[in-house]
Amino acid sequence: MAHLTKPNTSPAYPQGMTWVFWAVLSAIFAAATALLAKVGVTGIDSNLATAVRTTVIVIFTWAIALSFERHNGLADIGRRSWLFLILSGICTGLSWLCYFRALQMGPASSVAPVDKLSVVLVILGAWLFLGEHLTPLKIGGASLITIGAVILAFA
Repeated sequence: MAHLTKPNTSPAYPQGMTWVFWAVLSAIFAAATALLAKVGVTGIDSNLATAVRTTVIVIFTWAIALSFERHNGLADIGRRSWLFLILSGICTGLSWLCYFRALQMGPASSVAPVDKLSVVLVILGAWLFLGEHLTPLKIGGASLITIGAVILAFA
């Protein structure tokens, strides 16, 4: 399973930027997503809001892929990768539909922490299905995330 965690050494990404850098940026953009989406879903159907957001994402990500000339790699994607990327896309869509509905119904400061229970589920899934190690520190961290999400959800 080690090939699943192989770092991307593509020249399109500046050298010296570690996975931590990109993960922190991801967290910043995810926080902005929650705040902007909470305002954006006000007064409209959450499924329609998700469709609009997804359309923007499709256009934006294809623009990036095309600008870095990564679209040429489509022919190199194997059947297994296609299958798992498609399944991942379906899960992403379902997650976003549920997330936008939750944001429409509840406070962003409660919805976002519950959504981040996905971190705990990833730790468990990576242990069960990808053979990653489940250390005492990971168990402790996952427990703290769970406790924090529950506290924030009902605070």
